[in-house]
Amino acid sequence: MARRYPRRKLSLSSERKPMEFYDTPERPKAFSMDSLEFFFLIAQYFREALPLRLILLMIACQKAGGQIRLTQDEMATILDVHRGKINEALQEVMSHGIVFKVRRGVYQFNPPYSYRVAEFIPGTELVEAEYVQVDQDKTIAKIRKDESLPKLVRFPSLEHMRKAIEELRKQRAEERAARRLARAQRQEEGSAQ
Repeated sequence: MARRYPRRKLSLSSERKPMEFYDTPERPKAFSMDSLEFFFLIAQYFREALPLRLILLMIACQKAGGQIRLTQDEMATILDVHRGKINEALQEVMSHGIVFKVRRGVYQFNPPYSYRVAEFIPGTELVEAEYVQVDQDKTIAKIRKDESLPKLVRFPSLEHMRKAIEELRKQRAEERAARRLARAQRQEEGSAQ
């Protein structure tokens, strides 16, 4: 090893422990890559809990390659809400390019935000077990080529969410200032009487 890489400093230490993943027998060792910036922004942006719960459900249910095979009825059942609320929350999530609809009951996560890299599909008596790994860059290239998708899906950016967060903060600051002013005026009127 030292001869093969003469300029590198090599050291031997204890063997690394394998990474721990919590799993179930039906879904062993499936994992996704998630953008921390994405989590940070959605936690600030979404004021209602349902869109956040829906995003987490979709992250948990995506297959290797980022596809989510869930109907809106299934989402509503899992989250224990009315289907109409799921539709509203899903439209809001999709309007930001986070996920997009492939066809009825199949959605795709935008790979820069969350992407299931690999999953183990257990075998049966008739079918062998399979480990599926999908490269993120190939999925991104496929999405970018699809001109039927909105620009925000093809070229994702969280910048519009950052701007919306700043606008929300400004609006709330103005509303607080107006409430303080109204309270001060009421107090002034009360003391004048």
